[in-house]
Amino acid sequence: MTSFHWVSPWWLILLAALPIQLYWYVRGNLVSCGALRYPRTDLARTIPASVRTQVRHVTFALFLLGETFLIVGLARPQSGEVLERVVSEGIDIMLVLDVSGSMRAYDLGDRERLDAAKEVVERFVMERKADRIGMVVFAGESYLQCPLTVDYRILRVLLQNVSITMGSTIPDGTAIGMAIATATNRLRHSEAKSKVLILLTDGSNNAGIIDPVTAAQAAKQVGVKVYTVGVGVHGRAPIRVRDPFFGERVEFMEDTLNEEILREIASITGGQFFRATSVSTLTEIYERINELERTEIETVQIPRYTDLTFSYHLIVLGIVFLVLQFALAQTVFRTTP
Repeated sequence: MTSFHWVSPWWLILLAALPIQLYWYVRGNLVSCGALRYPRTDLARTIPASVRTQVRHVTFALFLLGETFLIVGLARPQSGEVLERVVSEGIDIMLVLDVSGSMRAYDLGDRERLDAAKEVVERFVMERKADRIGMVVFAGESYLQCPLTVDYRILRVLLQNVSITMGSTIPDGTAIGMAIATATNRLRHSEAKSKVLILLTDGSNNAGIIDPVTAAQAAKQVGVKVYTVGVGVHGRAPIRVRDPFFGERVEFMEDTLNEEILREIASITGGQFFRATSVSTLTEIYERINELERTEIETVQIPRYTDLTFSYHLIVLGIVFLVLQFALAQTVFRTTP
């Protein structure tokens, strides 16, 4: 935030004296009577005024300008920025995304579930402040995609790289218990005032060696709150299937989401379960979580000011004008009593 600042603003009080000086100067030249009296001045009015007489007020103008520049320069105008440094502790959040093959279903507004989820999650990330956020992806196994970080730019890049094609390195399936355990392990030694895990999936646990309920109980023991988000319409959902012989075709898959387990996971850890059947409801869910886990941001304002270059020029100009006024008053415009 750009701002303006005076180092010595009390100098500006002297500017109030300038109108008074101007008033007394005008009064002394236009109102006061001359020192000598003449019976008639008609003849004097016919004599043209000399150049010296016409510009006789220049010395007073120089005096006022000199005073003005000198006062403003001595007040030292500065410009700069007031930086805000966040001092709050923040929240540690682990995002857990399902990248199994079923996330290719496109029942969320003609978009694949994973693409819609990535867009909503990215907006969620960019609305956070002072929080460390990490990410775990899972299918038949789980692995850490991004450790806890406050570098949201890097996190967004890694999020954009998340895709179903990760199935080439991760076996297909839905290892919900393993995903919770992997994310909880990253939060286990966290000293944040709040530790949150947001799990997004469209299936039921069918892989991995850790049961989801057991993983949830372990998460509770280390103070991790789990929000579970189930995505997908109720009933059958269209999915594109790529066949090496017949090319791409559309099939319909049954809804396999296990709401009961997701509700139990959330209940055990003190979180909540949500069901998203459209992009709009998915957006509302993450906005809701965003409000539930809001960090109270405390900031310290750090002003950084630098003297404006022209402030020194004003001081120099003010001195030059005052010296010039004094020189002219003692020479060209000198008057005798």
